[in-house]
Amino acid sequence: MRYFLSLGSNLGDREKNLAHALALLEKEGVEILKISSLYETQPVDFSAQPWFYNQLVEVRIKANPEAFLDLIKKIENKMGRKRKQKKEPRTIDIDIILAEDKVIHTKELKVPHPRMEKRNFVLLPFVEISPHTFHPVLKEDMKTLLKKSDNRSIVKQIKK
Repeated sequence: MRYFLSLGSNLGDREKNLAHALALLEKEGVEILKISSLYETQPVDFSAQPWFYNQLVEVRIKANPEAFLDLIKKIENKMGRKRKQKKEPRTIDIDIILAEDKVIHTKELKVPHPRMEKRNFVLLPFVEISPHTFHPVLKEDMKTLLKKSDNRSIVKQIKK
């Protein structure tokens, strides 16, 4: 199954954390298809924390979305992610943004990721690697969603 993941880090060596997360995903059998540039991004919602490095990746794995989420949480834990409160600083955050054209709403998993269309740190790298991918609920491609976004947080491409 094909997925789009958003990776973020705002603690420690942010670039190294993202690279390490990708390496751990590959070690677990996840095929990396496309990787966006690195972006430095202003925190959204809880601004009193360090800025993030973010990246979007397209991947393929045979696991269903729930099993893939379990694998992602295992990798986050291995990298020292502690979940004490929402929106706190973190060494790594890996979110499933899309899972093909699936729409999933369970207690543990919501796909497409809620508010992705309001998050330029997701949309900008998405447009970079897959501008014509459609949001299965909003029925618009990523390029259109970015144009419509009213999010004004700063997102700077820092490394291709």
